[in-house]
Amino acid sequence: MIYAVGIDIVEVERIDEILKKWKEKFIKRVYSSGEITYCENKAYPSVHYSARFAAKEALIKCIGRGIWSGIKLKDIEVFNGEDGKPELRLHNNIKDMINNSAATYAHLSISHTDKYATAIVVLEKL
Repeated sequence: MIYAVGIDIVEVERIDEILKKWKEKFIKRVYSSGEITYCENKAYPSVHYSARFAAKEALIKCIGRGIWSGIKLKDIEVFNGEDGKPELRLHNNIKDMINNSAATYAHLSISHTDKYATAIVVLEKL
């Protein structure tokens, strides 16, 4: 049964501008070392940073809270499973929030173009 759904869309240009202005400070605050390595090894890192940012925001929308409620974007990690499928790994407060909810599994889908990145998260309750 579906517990919650969250979706987000990000303009790649917006993230690109943030990266040009605040690169190290922004990246270290928002992304895990694995996410940074993944994105930096792509031809257009901004597209992949944008997609991961959208995924983090989509999960936050699922739980109905904002980053002002003790959630750090870096605590939501997007990685690719063995089959290449994007997945979520949660840390600290966000992990506790999900573990204390009725949700038992998080599904993630990401898509992007050169202009937009989008993500949807579906929290499932078994």
